[in-house]
Amino acid sequence: MAVWRKNMKRVVVTGMGIVSALGHDIDTFWDNIKKGTVAIDEITHFDTTEYKVKLAAEIKEFDAAQFMDAKAAKRMELFCQYAVAAAGQAIENAKLDLEKE
Repeated sequence: MAVWRKNMKRVVVTGMGIVSALGHDIDTFWDNIKKGTVAIDEITHFDTTEYKVKLAAEIKEFDAAQFMDAKAAKRMELFCQYAVAAAGQAIENAKLDLEKE
């Protein structure tokens, strides 16, 4: 533990982004949190016939085209699309200009 503390680096959060069952952007997510919205519902992404669990907090109505090129999205797994969308939101939220960086 002492070694970890000695080498600890500082982290600064400059921007936020999210893709979740409660919303695909920070404002929607936060509004749903404040309202006490429950995002747990029946699983729709796959057939649950063989499973005991039928409920989950799925990300629904996600449109990758809002966050990235459609061609790029087709080459990515869904979880990667979520990560790219959230990262893009965080960059925008931080007002970073990647051309200057």
